[in-house]
Order: sequence, then structure tokens, then C-alpha cells
Amino acid sequence: MASVAGPWRLPAEWEAHEATWIAWPHEKSDWPGKFAPIHWVYSDIVRHLAQVEVVRIVVQSEAEKKAAGRIFEKSGVDLDWVEFFIAPTDRSWLRDTSPIFVRNEAGEVAATDWKFNAWAKYPNFAQDDRLPAFVAKQLKMPRISTKVVLEGGGIDSNGAGRLLTTEEWLLSDVQVRNPGFTREDYQRVFAEHLGITEVIWLDHGIVGDDTHGHVDDLARFVAEDTVVTLDVGDAVARLKKAGLRVVKLPQPQPVTFDGQLLPASYANFYIANGLVLVPTFTDPADRIALSTLAKLFPDREVVGIPCRDLVLGLGTLHCMTMQQPA
Repeated sequence: MASVAGPWRLPAEWEAHEATWIAWPHEKSDWPGKFAPIHWVYSDIVRHLAQVEVVRIVVQSEAEKKAAGRIFEKSGVDLDWVEFFIAPTDRSWLRDTSPIFVRNEAGEVAATDWKFNAWAKYPNFAQDDRLPAFVAKQLKMPRISTKVVLEGGGIDSNGAGRLLTTEEWLLSDVQVRNPGFTREDYQRVFAEHLGITEVIWLDHGIVGDDTHGHVDDLARFVAEDTVVTLDVGDAVARLKKAGLRVVKLPQPQPVTFDGQLLPASYANFYIANGLVLVPTFTDPADRIALSTLAKLFPDREVVGIPCRDLVLGLGTLHCMTMQQPA
């Protein structure tokens, strides 16, 4: 499709969605020794999302589509709100492999295509790197190729020009995404492709996160001038210095499996149309996190999704989803 005119803006997650994108999980090594329940966890998430918006699901084959459909039927998913797309993927973490959708002043939506290198950690990523082009083609949507490595879980926007990210993710010498890139280089790229006018740099992410610093496990916008955050490092001080209203989220007790500390975080919630899905961990702090977010989203239903199994894959609800703006 021929390109349409910018400038482009990265909408806030709470703005209206046309759909949510996910990919059906198939990489068993992401959940070593615990893959069996994962399809049922995904199915329950789709059940909730399909009550409020279209859910677009990338599957690897016709057989995988039929298998997912059978699970959805057993789980009570409204299949009228589910659309399948067949394409090969390496993993199912669409927050990082999907296009990041932007909108212009005329309301037109485009797909920004960022390079993906599996968090500069894993060798298999070629199929995931091709996913944005596939999605844009399926949607007959303009595709903007950036030639820069970036993952959606590393940024969070208020829809009005401000963006959260971390220095650990983009500026450290571990798991380097774009060798030689500086703080100014990233700010220029964010401005050019996402319409960002101010980047709020936090120090580091949470322990157990193998992305090395994604912000969506740490701090998230919930309104144009309000963020929720874990009280980690100097995150609260930096956010307040940026002039934001700061609401603290609790942290669950450490979640481990087979001796591995997992990145269990209530900040990895997902905002859909009229709905907020929140990861829970059978922890006393679940109640506090749900209550905190319910007060911040009074016009949305806030639903907890049990994620002790899902988080073994080193991500939960926000990591597995990507919103497509209306």
C-alpha cells in the first residue's frame, strides 16, 4: 500500500483499539518443564479480550489454527471475535516482535517495522524479524521501516509525546541492541518515528528480566500525567522529577521455578477496550495491585489473570500482546 503522510504519533495504550494481536505459543523451551498449561492460560486471556475487541492470532499452520480453535471452544471463547493469520514465528512475545502501530493527524494508522534480534541474546529470530512486514501486508497498511533494533516492551507512551524507557536496556554494554547508538540517537529515532518529544530515562528494570531492562515490568503510564511504578532503585525520584504523578505498585513475593527467579510484576498489565488484564501470582499483594489499578481505571473492568505458569516464559500479559489502534 502506498504510504500516507506523517507526522506519526504513538498512541497511548488506553486509546481505542481496533484489535489486539497475539501469537499462539509453540516454543516449548520458553516454558521448560511447564509447557502443558500455557495454551489454557492463553485461551483464558483470549476469552476476556474477545468480549471487548477483535483478537488477531498468529499461528504457524492450519493444524495449529484448528488446535487453538478446539481449545477456545472448550474455554468458552467467542470465536466471532477471533481472527487467525498463518505465519512462521520463533516465539510468541508479540510486544517485541509485532509492528508498533502509529497514527497521524488524519487518523490513519501505519506499522513501524523495527529490527528484532531476540533481545541480543538468542540465536533464533529470523522469522520473528519478518513478522512486521507480514502484518502490514495482511492489513494492507503502510509500513515504515526504521532499520533500528527496538522492542515494544522497552518503551511506554502517554500518547502525548512522552515516553518511558531505561538506560539499562538501551545504553548499557550488555545485550547491546544497536552498537554505537547514544542517548541522543535513540531520542532522535523516537521523535522521528513515534512522535516523541520527551524521553524519561529510568535507570534499570527488574531482577529476573532476561531482556535486560524492559520498562513494561517497571513503570507504566496510566494517564497522560500519571504513572504506576514499582519502588525499585531511583525510579520514583526520576518520575517525580519529570513532573509526573506517581502511584506505587506492590511487588509479589519472589516467584521461582526450579531455582530460577522469575520477573513477576504487576506492571505487566494490558489495557484493552473497557478492560485491564492484570497478572496475578497467588500472592497477598495481588489484592493490592488489583485495587490500585481499579482506582486508576474507574471506567474499565480490571481482571486478574493467574500468571505463575506464564511468567516462567519470562513475560506475562503485556509481553504477549500488541494493540492495533482504531
